[in-house]
Amino acid sequence: MKNYFSFLLLLFLPFGCNDTNGNKAIEKTINDSSSLYLIKAQRKGAKSSEKLKYFKKSLNVLKNQQNDSITRGKLFELTKDLYKNNFENDFLNSANLLAKLSLKSKDSFHLAQAYRIKGNYYKNLINPDSAFIYYTESEKILKKLKNKEGLSFILINKSIIQFDAGDYTGADRTLNNAYLISKKNNEIDNLYATSVMMGLTSLETKDYDKAIQYFNNGLNIISKTNSLLGQFNRETCLNNIGLSYQRKGNYSKSIEYFSSGLKNKSIKNDDPELYSLLLDNLGFSYLKVGDLDKAYKLILEALKIREELNYPNLIVLSKVHLSEYYRQIKDTSSSKRFITEALSLAKKEKTLRDYLPALKQASLIDTKNASSYSKEYIRLSDSIRNIEILSQEKFARIQLETDEIIEEKGKLEEKNRTLLYVFLGVMVVVSLLFIVRAQRARTRELVYKQAQQKANEDIYNLLISQQNIIDESRTEEKKKIARDLHDGVLGRMFGARLNLDSLNGKTDEESIKKRLGYLEELKNIEQDIREISHDLNREKQVLINNFVSIVSNLLEEQNASHEAELVHYIDNTIQWDKINNTTKINMYRMLQESLQNINKYAKATQINVEFKKIEENLVLTILDNGEGFDVNKKNKGIGVQNMISRTHECNGIIDISSIKGTGTSIIITIPIETKKEIIET
Repeated sequence: MKNYFSFLLLLFLPFGCNDTNGNKAIEKTINDSSSLYLIKAQRKGAKSSEKLKYFKKSLNVLKNQQNDSITRGKLFELTKDLYKNNFENDFLNSANLLAKLSLKSKDSFHLAQAYRIKGNYYKNLINPDSAFIYYTESEKILKKLKNKEGLSFILINKSIIQFDAGDYTGADRTLNNAYLISKKNNEIDNLYATSVMMGLTSLETKDYDKAIQYFNNGLNIISKTNSLLGQFNRETCLNNIGLSYQRKGNYSKSIEYFSSGLKNKSIKNDDPELYSLLLDNLGFSYLKVGDLDKAYKLILEALKIREELNYPNLIVLSKVHLSEYYRQIKDTSSSKRFITEALSLAKKEKTLRDYLPALKQASLIDTKNASSYSKEYIRLSDSIRNIEILSQEKFARIQLETDEIIEEKGKLEEKNRTLLYVFLGVMVVVSLLFIVRAQRARTRELVYKQAQQKANEDIYNLLISQQNIIDESRTEEKKKIARDLHDGVLGRMFGARLNLDSLNGKTDEESIKKRLGYLEELKNIEQDIREISHDLNREKQVLINNFVSIVSNLLEEQNASHEAELVHYIDNTIQWDKINNTTKINMYRMLQESLQNINKYAKATQINVEFKKIEENLVLTILDNGEGFDVNKKNKGIGVQNMISRTHECNGIIDISSIKGTGTSIIITIPIETKKEIIET
């Protein structure tokens, strides 16, 4: 018979807790389109189709917004509104989206709320298994968060599912937890609902004194609070207390409470279902104390209301009571008629719990078939008990499986974390080994380059030393030639000049012949001087072109070995013999380093090299049309650092400019420091 009173409790259960996580609720911002649509949907007088249109628009906006706490808070508000307005499909879409976003962002609070709302949804669909699973999931999350807001509401709903399935022990355990939380948080609504549910549970387990105690506790809560929890909560408690006394056999006390409940005349119009309950229960109590006239009127009035409301289960109960009335006044035919109608209706509606009292009454009236009714009653009672036992086991299994899934999930997460740490550790070790190996290779390469540079420097120094020896030899040769000119050619010229002077003024044939002879001698001297001059000229050119030759060889080798086209120009006004060897070496090395860098990195197709004399400076310009590089990079290569160092060694200036994709320009300007000239004496 619990279906006749448990539904009253559901009328007073709130939808749920506030959207809070220990902080203030998320406020809607009216400048957000999703909130604007939500406000339009919540307007008074809005049609159902109009509400749904704005709810859908709000949901579409939220789908495309960033997954943050504000979006999830608004989505939670929207989900609640869709639930309240019975838009089932859109509610499920919104609730599933809220759960998905909450899982993704690890928002445990909103995930718990999503599960809680889905639990409400499936409970109303009379799908207790799904409802129980979602309530359990929500309960576990809120307990883990140590957030008691809304937890009592979830526990109350879980207890209702357990209660309806006949799991009274499980329901009582759940309700005790809900009561403690509601009392601690001073949740008046939930405290009242918990007291009533605990009373109903005690009523079903036939602990009538405890049931009366819990219902009276509910009455005390109503009397102490200024706000009304529900319109007829007091009358509901009075009905339940009267029902407890009726089950206990104290009919006079039950009549007192049922009558007290009926004193509120507004129940008849505002809550006819509760009114019919009070009438029928009062009529049955009068029936038990022998006041048959009052009993008949009350039960008949209750039946009429129930038939108008079309409540089959309550109609069955009224007809069972009327059958009992006719049995007591010895009208067997009417008694049989009403009990037959009650059995038929209970069987048609497949309400087993309504069928039981009808079978019990039928066994009392139809003595001929009493045995078959009793057997059917026992069979059905056992069947219901088995179903209740199976339900208890089922909910225990769901709870256990949920715990096992959570435990398995925890183990899997731990295993994944371990694998991740191992993978990261291996990656770190491999990376370190790669870095060490790469660093060693780079070090070997640098050592090799340094050795190569040293060898090249030694070779060039040998070339320069050889050139110095050649210069010294040529200087000696010059001195020798100077002596030969002084002692030979000049002496002959002086003698020829004196002889010609002595022949001036003489016109005889012999004098003329001598004069012609001396003129021929002067021609020979002139030829000797010309030849000496030519020899000296060639020697100077060779001397001058020695550095140029080395540079030219380098440039020719570049052209021969690489695809880039190289164009070079060497200013012929540069007096290379007056430039010191250190400057030449550094200039050669910087040119060599630049060409190496171009070949390695630039991917150039055109290279220009120029040696120019600008005022008192020697300027080396190297241009390429390659990929370029970032000249502002802090860590410059060792080659570039060497070029800068060599330039500073020569008291010069180096300008390196480069733009990625357009090539590189290197301009080296070094002041000309002439070698100390040899002063002849």
